[in-house]
Amino acid sequence: MNDTHDAAPDSTAARVALWRALHVRSDAAPHVLEDEVGLKLLAPEPGWQQRGDMHPEFTRPFRASIVARARFIEDLVIEHAAHGLRQYVILGAGLDSFAQRRPDVASRMTVFEVDPPGPQAWKRRRLMELGYGVPDWLRFVPVDFEARQSWQDALVDAGFDAGKPAVVVSTGVSMYLTKEANAATLRQVASLAPGSIFAMTFLLPLEMADPDVRPGLEMAEKGARASGTPFISFFTPAEMLALARDNGFREAQHISADALTARYFAGRADGLRPPRNAEELLIATV
Repeated sequence: MNDTHDAAPDSTAARVALWRALHVRSDAAPHVLEDEVGLKLLAPEPGWQQRGDMHPEFTRPFRASIVARARFIEDLVIEHAAHGLRQYVILGAGLDSFAQRRPDVASRMTVFEVDPPGPQAWKRRRLMELGYGVPDWLRFVPVDFEARQSWQDALVDAGFDAGKPAVVVSTGVSMYLTKEANAATLRQVASLAPGSIFAMTFLLPLEMADPDVRPGLEMAEKGARASGTPFISFFTPAEMLALARDNGFREAQHISADALTARYFAGRADGLRPPRNAEELLIATV
């Protein structure tokens, strides 16, 4: 494929995938998530762990947050799959690896990965090169968000059954969208079949974060601005819950960093845990 149609993942998607691998490489067992698929896809140059944005100590709380949210969502999908839900939609899928790591669950569902065409073509090519393949139950749904293409229409074209419920997930996206765009996404998901679940992350106002991680968050915000993808939207938990209910969800729940810590990091001797009041989760039910 040529470069016009086969573009490497953006730096944010690559960083998230490498942080997930760094958790396995640098943190003590038990690991919250065992995921080195993204590392294999990216095949970075030797010494990647010495990069500034990979420094094991500096990135510690942030990679804890990344693996905590991923594990929570994975557990949510597995739970609903066990109760018969058969559609899983990942908005802005990036280097998500659920289909490769958990084919025992994913193969009983249809997994729809929604992403821009270029990075998605790159991912498809790398999955084929590494022998993972792209089974029929994994549907790549290319959507040009900048051209305001409808991801719902693209999903249906890819075989999504709008009459049946789904788990829909969006992580690491809301801060780049306006509040109006976030509300529009909530309305779109809330229009899906009853029983559908939406899991999304949101970034709390930076001044609310734990003092020890605030410099890292401010550095990330500055870097995002410099790269042309600034952080636009921040929400308190109360604002996020109200936004979900106002845009059509029957129930909405905030999953805090403390709740994730109690669930996945209890009893650790190394003190690893996601930072409070940084990026947390909304779970909303149609």
